[in-house]
Amino acid sequence: MDSKELSPSKLTPAQRERIERNKKRAELLRKSRVTKRTHEKDKERNLEANVQRTAVEIDTGAGFFLEDSVGEVRSSTKDARIDPPKIVHEPGPVIEVDNLLCEECEKEFLDSYLYKTFSFPVCDRCRDEEKHSLITKTDAKNEFLLKDEDFDKREPELEFILRKNPHNPRWGDMKLFLRLQVYKRAMEVWGSEAKLQEAKEERIDNREKAKQKKFNKKLKELRMSVRSSLWRKNLSGHQHEFGDEEYDEDEDMYSKTCCTCGHIWSYEKM
Repeated sequence: MDSKELSPSKLTPAQRERIERNKKRAELLRKSRVTKRTHEKDKERNLEANVQRTAVEIDTGAGFFLEDSVGEVRSSTKDARIDPPKIVHEPGPVIEVDNLLCEECEKEFLDSYLYKTFSFPVCDRCRDEEKHSLITKTDAKNEFLLKDEDFDKREPELEFILRKNPHNPRWGDMKLFLRLQVYKRAMEVWGSEAKLQEAKEERIDNREKAKQKKFNKKLKELRMSVRSSLWRKNLSGHQHEFGDEEYDEDEDMYSKTCCTCGHIWSYEKM
């Protein structure tokens, strides 16, 4: 092959296609180099901007940075210190805490078991196991003659705690109320202890009357059953019980008289 350049008219189709591919590859390589240089310049500019912004940021020591109001470094020396701006701390709000007043010792307290559980203002120092005893709902209803709505629907609702039934853990949980609060609710319902006592006595009388009425009814049924078992209707015919035989000479007849019904049986003897 001659070293001289071939004219386009003498190139084969395969040679022309290879030349076009080489031109496109060279063009793409040139564009990629230009794009890489552009990205590197942008990265350098961003890095310089970050360095400059970091230099003018001031650490306040409170978890955030403050920017310098001038926007540039105050000194070009390496060991120069940047004077931080004066931070004025505003006084915080004053939070007032309403302390509770104990009903027993009349001293203030923040929290206690009775107040946290039953909203009853008595401190832990004055809490007494006997005076501040608990009572079940069933016992409270029987002792103070209260109904379910007096516990749940009458405002304010009586607070309670749940405990396992000591007789059988598989039964439902018991509701335990504070006896003092139950007593106070009973006074709201009945008005006074005298009226509550009258209601108790009336309930006892009604209960005794109901028991006596029930006993009388059962006694009457028992008497009726006994009488019906003793009395039996006689379904058979009357059996005569005749006395001594008598003879009538005029009629020449013999007769006997029933001792029960007076029937006379007359007959002849052959």
